[in-house]
Amino acid sequence: MNSPKDTYMLSNGVKIPCIAYGTYRAENGRECVEGIKCAIANGYRHIDTAEFYNNEESVGQGIYESGISRHDIFVTTKVWNTHQGFRTTIDACEGSLQRLSLEYVDLYLVHWPKPLAFREDYPEKFYDTWSAMERLYHDGKVRAIGVCNCLTSHLKDIMRFAQVKPMVLQNEIHVGWMQSEATKMAKEFGMAIEAWAPLVKGRVFGMEPLSSLAYYYGKTEAQILLRYLLQKDIIPLPKSVHEDRIKENIDIFDFELAPGDMAKLDAFEGVGRIGRDPDNLEF
Repeated sequence: MNSPKDTYMLSNGVKIPCIAYGTYRAENGRECVEGIKCAIANGYRHIDTAEFYNNEESVGQGIYESGISRHDIFVTTKVWNTHQGFRTTIDACEGSLQRLSLEYVDLYLVHWPKPLAFREDYPEKFYDTWSAMERLYHDGKVRAIGVCNCLTSHLKDIMRFAQVKPMVLQNEIHVGWMQSEATKMAKEFGMAIEAWAPLVKGRVFGMEPLSSLAYYYGKTEAQILLRYLLQKDIIPLPKSVHEDRIKENIDIFDFELAPGDMAKLDAFEGVGRIGRDPDNLEF
């Protein structure tokens, strides 16, 4: 049975915790700080933020106030779309480190491969950005590098160019939208898989077979969704600033879904994609 302290080994030997605390839409300020402290107190050791979330200061403050050693916390942040390019990515990372009050981050990600501002410059701008990611990695500013929101076409492009291969793919992944082609390719490239929106923003709550499985296992529907991803070796990134939900989302290590129940969720169509199409961003 898994425990919240279980980790996966990235392709460069860095260990990454098997569940993360997401901070999207956690506003910069005391609420975010307290959310980080609550998450860490309840066993989370992986914190996911981004330049775009505008809360890196509070994330860093929450980590500091938690009293946990920096070396025991895995921190992820991301370069935003408007900072794609070599020099701007370097500067963006330095800015994130300053706001987080950290000397390094454990994982640095390209937030979107093909943003609107540089769509006509794809893939050249993506390559420039990745060259900066490699420089940051070699300089020790980041312990691992990866990409978000990539389809198979984007993965093929970056793999043809990269000298240091991406170690992580973070995509929208959940029941009904498992992105099987991209995740299969990423795993073939040796990448770990992370899932944002693992709870589908609650849009599948009350649907079958999810509600029946929750009743059968004596768990919440959110816990069933997270456990499902965990058993597929996918790192879920649930997010909440509410203490009860923060505790609930990590309480998924004392049960295991049977193969037949995993198959039911495999077949569950859900609501499909809820986020943006990476090839047709409006930002």
